[in-house]
Amino acid sequence: MASPATLNRLQKKAVEQGIDLERLPSHVAIIMDGNGRWAKKKGWQRLLGHREGYKALRGALLDASELGIKYLTVYAFSAENWRRPEEEVSGLMKLIETAAREELRTMHQNNVRVNVSGRIEELPKGLQDALEHGMETTANNTGIVFTLAVNYGGRAEIVDAVRDVVAAGFEPEDITEEIISAHLYNPHHPEPDLMIRTAGEMRWSNFLIWQGAYCELWVTKDPWPEFGSTHLLDAVKEYQRRTRKFGAVVD
Repeated sequence: MASPATLNRLQKKAVEQGIDLERLPSHVAIIMDGNGRWAKKKGWQRLLGHREGYKALRGALLDASELGIKYLTVYAFSAENWRRPEEEVSGLMKLIETAAREELRTMHQNNVRVNVSGRIEELPKGLQDALEHGMETTANNTGIVFTLAVNYGGRAEIVDAVRDVVAAGFEPEDITEEIISAHLYNPHHPEPDLMIRTAGEMRWSNFLIWQGAYCELWVTKDPWPEFGSTHLLDAVKEYQRRTRKFGAVVD
């Protein structure tokens, strides 16, 4: 374990709260919920809530990196979100593109490796280009792997994986969980250990439903724009209190 003198600000705070830095979740996934409702309560347009949520995401990413988490995957836009009003969808596409371009320098300077998950080919060309540029620019970074799930659906991912397995010529009797896992969008990423959801909803919402089968779920009633380092530390503390059984019996 690192000596107290080498710990950064957030790690010191974590240790003070009883968090074991040797048992951090390797992969944290976040369902960033409540932006629109948060804005509505303030009398604002929903898109303003998404803009504030983007600021919260910047903080959460840097906090996760500072704490020592290796992978962070966030649900930015689901395959079902296309059903929302056209103005909101268009605004979200532009917001994600703007954030991808404006935050790239910060992410690169902080050794973040940018990754994307979802049916990216269906996104607007400008957004596709921004995401591709981010991945190319940070490809050699060695810090936290930050995955933006855009136009993502867990069932769609499984469908795409099965199609790839069939196209690869596997016989039905030869198909295993390992083979399907190897054909998911990011097969080299570890499965999430901890799933965080904001705004109090107790649903998986079609997010990483294959990979997240045994991850621990932590929910806060606070909406995403209010998410901060205290929430992250609370989630990690709760994660470390639990015993992960993976279907087995643990004494």
